[in-house]
Amino acid sequence: MESIKAVFGANIKYYRKKQRLSQEQLSEKLGITQKHLSTIETGTNFVSAELLEKFTQQLFVSASALFYSINEVPNDESFLCKIDQIIDNEYEKASNIVKTKIRYLN
Repeated sequence: MESIKAVFGANIKYYRKKQRLSQEQLSEKLGITQKHLSTIETGTNFVSAELLEKFTQQLFVSASALFYSINEVPNDESFLCKIDQIIDNEYEKASNIVKTKIRYLN
């Protein structure tokens, strides 16, 4: 079983790359050094509650998702893709309704 720091660090790295951010870019957004971020991603160091909150905001992920290993993640990539697809579809429907209503205002 992996340590929680290792799982957390691997997830930070995964979601950072998913957002197409370098360590330098993410560390700048978080207000920490690149070396500090590197030690978090390798599982050497852990984060404070405040830094955890910043990670969730910058990586657009729930805190709970950062604590599951790849084998344990209940919200795996396919599930998240389905959620994204539902959101996109609902947004498109709502957008079309608004556009239609605006066209009939004239």
